[in-house]
Amino acid sequence: MWTLTRVTTRVLTKMASLIRFAKTSSFVRYTQTATGTAFARCLGTHPAPLKGRSALVTGSTSGIGLGIARALAESGCDVIYTGFADEKLLTDLQEDFRNYSGVKATYIPADLTMPTEVERLCTEAKEHCTDGVDIVVNNAGFQHTSPIESFPLATWDAMMAAMLTAPFLMIKHLLPAMKAKGWGRIINISSAHGLVASVEKCAYVSAKHGINGLTKVVALETAGTGVTCNAVCPGWVPTPLVEKQIRQLMEDHNIAWKDAQTMLLSRKQPSNGFVTPEQIGDMVTFLCSQAANQMTGSVLCIDGGWTAQ
Repeated sequence: MWTLTRVTTRVLTKMASLIRFAKTSSFVRYTQTATGTAFARCLGTHPAPLKGRSALVTGSTSGIGLGIARALAESGCDVIYTGFADEKLLTDLQEDFRNYSGVKATYIPADLTMPTEVERLCTEAKEHCTDGVDIVVNNAGFQHTSPIESFPLATWDAMMAAMLTAPFLMIKHLLPAMKAKGWGRIINISSAHGLVASVEKCAYVSAKHGINGLTKVVALETAGTGVTCNAVCPGWVPTPLVEKQIRQLMEDHNIAWKDAQTMLLSRKQPSNGFVTPEQIGDMVTFLCSQAANQMTGSVLCIDGGWTAQ
């Protein structure tokens, strides 16, 4: 009996010691913090993770760019958006962004095929952001398909200007302020065509391969500065750009919209489902988060298995 009591006492003493350690351990403090954060988020009281940051998103009046701009605004980020839009669309977009409490949204038009316009866009963006632009998303682009022997030189030049030269200039003009304050996010929207090719898309494929290379160079040049640079490579997304290709398939094969959509997806994307602008927006928001502090120079696919083949 004495031995049993002695053993029990020792066990209880040991348990008490472990409990005291647990109450003061970093693990428990972290768990309590995480639990509290999750609870606050459920109540809608958790502060927006990107509040106080500002982002410039090109090609953001529709499609992928608009999905990204909305996702950043939802995270509390002020947004400068740019792209082609008529007065009605601009009015609708301003009304849309007013739904994000405490977020300032500013439209600045610019023709990204012209270097002087890109420089003006950057200058005006800096004037709207007291501490400089924190996040740059190079998204603008367009498509033209043609065999290379008949591909117009003017179209090639315009596509390279919008999808490769403009991102280079945006980074060149806006990077210094990011480095000065020790924080910045550069996210280049590339494509599955930045990793693999398709026929009759020589300019688009070349520009997207180029943007992946630019991403890696910028990542190396900014390593350790608090600035990161990554590329996102979507597959088929239901944007006006892709809808145009679906309509072309309808005309070429005399088939219905749904059949043309299935034909387009089945050629490349094993999931047979579109990637959504909202999903890409969520990926961009993640790349702006603290969890992605050490992600730089990455080329991230969101393509339904396209480039896994």
